[in-house]
Amino acid sequence: MRAEAPLWYNDRHDFWVLSRWDDIDNALLDWTTYSSSRGPILEVIKANIEIPPGTLLMEDPPIHDLHRRLLARVFTPRRVLALEPAIREYCVRCLERLDGLDRFDLMTEFANEVPMRVIGMLLGIPEEDQLTIRERADAKLRTVPGEQMRVSARALMDTDLFANYIEWRAEHPSDDLMTELLNAEFEDETGIRRTLTREEILTYVTVLAGAGNETTARLIGWLIAVLTRYPDQRADLLAHRELIPNTVEETLRFEPTGHAIARYVTRDVQLYGQTIPEGSAMMLLEASANRDERHWDDGERYNIHRELNQHLTFGIGTHYCLGAALARLEGRIALDEFLNRFQAWDVDWDHARLSSTSTMRGWETLPLSIG
Repeated sequence: MRAEAPLWYNDRHDFWVLSRWDDIDNALLDWTTYSSSRGPILEVIKANIEIPPGTLLMEDPPIHDLHRRLLARVFTPRRVLALEPAIREYCVRCLERLDGLDRFDLMTEFANEVPMRVIGMLLGIPEEDQLTIRERADAKLRTVPGEQMRVSARALMDTDLFANYIEWRAEHPSDDLMTELLNAEFEDETGIRRTLTREEILTYVTVLAGAGNETTARLIGWLIAVLTRYPDQRADLLAHRELIPNTVEETLRFEPTGHAIARYVTRDVQLYGQTIPEGSAMMLLEASANRDERHWDDGERYNIHRELNQHLTFGIGTHYCLGAALARLEGRIALDEFLNRFQAWDVDWDHARLSSTSTMRGWETLPLSIG
């Protein structure tokens, strides 16, 4: 695609595709032309449903910036770094359960567990309820293999699950996101200074619960899967543990958890001698851009020693991932603690299975053999 059809039209499903770094980088920065206001998922754009306010992934400035500033209070560098001891404790607790086992599924026993605990702690959800939250969030993203994602405003948000938590937290404030949002005062788009409505808080919390669980679990899965496929890189990492941060970055580049993102085209665009009509859906293949040989030296090669300045896995510009620092921290700690306990492992590739979603790319099951 990058070589022969850098702009490609899918006539069966009526959408356009970009695959080169420069084109995708430009599109992500040009939010006035490539809009998020109808959603970042192809099926959502095509469904043309009304997007609830506060859904950051599905907004453009200026309203996006107003809502983002409210959530940015929770994801300050100081607050994210303060989570490290709790994240490490969660990782150790999960891995201790695996002592003595010679086979287990990485996703079920570890990768899915850690992000669930972290986002539950941030949101103020009791630990005994976190599994239900994650399963409901995951179910919204699942598709039948070969079929499109089923989309409706109700299914997309599914906010009812959090209503009771928010009411309880209003009576029992704590140091968590729900309390922060309940008390946050801001000037809205009409110039009125106010606090968030319950419906707005529900939207924020629902979006964060889904995004925080899914993406980081996929990252942890890819870290172990890719290091299995490249034993020379794993040996380097075991000998030089200081490479862990760069290993996380290279894995994010090489196997991004979000492989593609969609945009709504707001005006006619001329590109590669073709006209993309206003109202089109555009698919941006970030996974392709992350390996584009025009931008990367030997981009199709996995190299934990690579000098990395910017990949597109967390996006760029207006919609740069608000939780990127937290995802990186979780990935680094999870990999560090995994290597503290396991140095030799293999994957049963015959029984490994990718999950079926329109939004994420990662492992549903990743069975490991230890030793």
